[in-house]
Amino acid sequence: MSDFHFDRRQVRRNFARAADTYEKHDALQREVQATLIDRLDIYEQVPDVVLDVGAGTGRGSAALKKRYPKAQVVAIDLALPMLKQAKQHASWLKPFGRVLGDAYTLPVPDRSVDVLFSNLCFQWCEDLPRLFAECARVLKPGGLLTFSTFGPDTLKELRASWAEADQYAHVARFLDMHDVGDAMLAQGLRDPVLFAERYTLTYPTPRALLDELKGLGANNADAQRPRGLTGKRHYQRMVEAYESLRTDGVIPSTWEVVTAHAWGPPAGQSRREGSGEIASFPIENLRGSRRKTPF
Repeated sequence: MSDFHFDRRQVRRNFARAADTYEKHDALQREVQATLIDRLDIYEQVPDVVLDVGAGTGRGSAALKKRYPKAQVVAIDLALPMLKQAKQHASWLKPFGRVLGDAYTLPVPDRSVDVLFSNLCFQWCEDLPRLFAECARVLKPGGLLTFSTFGPDTLKELRASWAEADQYAHVARFLDMHDVGDAMLAQGLRDPVLFAERYTLTYPTPRALLDELKGLGANNADAQRPRGLTGKRHYQRMVEAYESLRTDGVIPSTWEVVTAHAWGPPAGQSRREGSGEIASFPIENLRGSRRKTPF
């Protein structure tokens, strides 16, 4: 699916270190979260179980609990310090669970989730077939998957500026919306709908942008990233290239945000795995169709 891979341990370390600073820099994340929450109107049922995958500091989990007060809302995150921060948003009147877990291996049973919500987390999961197979596994038939992720134009100015300095990967790379949609269909998720929007944020200096990325935990976690310290000369070349984009006293930064939703597949619907297809369904569905063979 992709020619690049994230270092999962580095992703975890980055977000663990950013737990204390995340909410000082999450204006875009809050904006996108509000959009996703509003779009939950398409789910017309009352859910029993709601997962917030990549919950971070728990703002989204709290909003989901407010919207669905009778549901069991569970915040799942890869970084334990983020879940510790999330406790501040869980009131005794509207509590939600906090569970350490990975989007690739969600710690819940098959077909047990009514709504699977994820705000700006899936961009760190480049193995889309594995990711969406797991989403299809845990969703009830007709359950709702709704999420946001970053598209490939995100941080394009920073990426181009680093390319002027050297040939190393300094900025994370993200997958195209069409690849995301194809992967959802391939894993049996029904009727996917995707939107792409671009936000332009501005900063006083390139350093301010880099500080925000660090504060969010969005540092480069590409497995092919340079492991040593970046030389001052290379860094200065990047800054000079970025400064050439300055307009009206600020520098721009593009963030391409893809939002999407789809529905859990019915039991027994097949999905691709490797070169073939597999289907899963409750064993009870076999009962009554067995025939005894006389001896």
